[in-house]
Amino acid sequence: MRRREVVGGMLMGGGALLAGGRASAEGRAAGPLKAPPAGHINVAVTLSENATVIDFAGPWEVFQDVHVMDRGQDMDAMMPFRLYTVAESTKPITATAGLRILPDHDFKSAPAPHVVVVPAQRGGPALHEWLRQVARTADVVMSVCTGAFHLGRAGLLKGLEATTHHDFFDRFAQAFPDVTLRRGHRFVEGSERIATSGGLTSGVDLALRVVERYFGRQVAQNTADYMEYQSTGWRI
Repeated sequence: MRRREVVGGMLMGGGALLAGGRASAEGRAAGPLKAPPAGHINVAVTLSENATVIDFAGPWEVFQDVHVMDRGQDMDAMMPFRLYTVAESTKPITATAGLRILPDHDFKSAPAPHVVVVPAQRGGPALHEWLRQVARTADVVMSVCTGAFHLGRAGLLKGLEATTHHDFFDRFAQAFPDVTLRRGHRFVEGSERIATSGGLTSGVDLALRVVERYFGRQVAQNTADYMEYQSTGWRI
C-alpha cells in the first residue's frame, strides 16, 4: 500500500546548503517531458555504500507523492511514478548514519528506467557503466550532491554545465575540466536528459522540476504543497 493511500560514499555531501540558490543556469532550461498516457514512469534510485540518505529519500518522497487525477480511476493509476532501488548486487548496503537498505534490483535485472536518481555514494565502475547504458534511453538522469562526480566519471557531463555540493566545487572543477561548473545553483539542467543538483535538499527541487516537466506546474506545486515543502527553488 502506498503511503499516500494511508495519509490521504567515498564522496559524501555535508554541511549547510547554500540558501537562496538559483535554479538552472541563465538562459538554459530543458523542455517538457512526454509522459506515457497510461502505465508507470520508472524511477531507478542507484545505491551503494555510504549513500547520503536525504539525497535519495528527498526525491523518492517527491515522486511517490505525485498525484495526477486524470490518469485513471484508481489511486495506483493516478500515481504515475514507480520507484525502485538499484545496486551492483542485491546484498544489503549501509547508507549514512547506519541505515541498512536491501536493493530491489542489481544492474542486470533492473527494469529500464525513465528517470535515474544518483545520490552521493561510494559508487564504482559498475555504476558508471550502467549509467552510460541507461542514459541512452532514459528521459532524465539526475544527480544529487556529489552524485555529480559519478555522472562525470561515466562521461555524461562532458561539454555540459553542472553543479554539485558547494564543499566540493573546487574538487569537481579540477576533476572535470571539460564541464562548466555553475556555483550557487540549486540545480542545473545541462541538457534535455542530464541534470545535476547541489547538496542534500536541492534534490527535492530537482525532482519537483522533473515532475513539472512531465505534468506541468500545477501538479508539481500540488506535490510540494502535499509535502509541506515551501522552497520555490524548483521553479524556473
